[in-house]
Amino acid sequence: QRIFLFPTSQRNSVSSKPKMKYFEPARSKPGGLDFLESRVKDVNNTRSERVDLTPAANELLKKLIVLHGPLMFHQSGGCCDGSAPMCYPRSEFKVGQSDVFLGWIGESGLETPFYMSGSQYEYWKHTHLTVDVVPGRGSGFSVEAPEGVRFLIRSRLFTDDEYHRLEATPIPSGQNH
Repeated sequence: QRIFLFPTSQRNSVSSKPKMKYFEPARSKPGGLDFLESRVKDVNNTRSERVDLTPAANELLKKLIVLHGPLMFHQSGGCCDGSAPMCYPRSEFKVGQSDVFLGWIGESGLETPFYMSGSQYEYWKHTHLTVDVVPGRGSGFSVEAPEGVRFLIRSRLFTDDEYHRLEATPIPSGQNH
């Protein structure tokens, strides 16, 4: 049995209505899809200008939310896949006080917070980050690993105007952003 979730940008050639995207979760979550209706959003739920998703990463993120519930990204800069963004269930990762909150990414209604370690942020603060997905296995700790794909970061330098505008806005840190 398929579960309807999201309209796509593709159009039905006969009616010009959006085609619908279906996902078939590998396992069911207790409580069904109720978490989509009852997720708690931060009062500062604004779109990020520092980080975004490719369409392919957004599709994978939607599928992973069905499988695992509300998620979050964290990029630590540590060993192993530390420079790759890790995707975790929100309830299973404790954000540290030195971590910085780069913003919310993903479609409206399924926004996902993106954090980065403070020391890693110092290296990346001049760049716009784009979360992408590619074939292959990354870290076994990130929820996309069993799907045979991994998230990675693509980046570009901010323009001078973008950088000065963003630098004028303090970046929240820790879990109390």
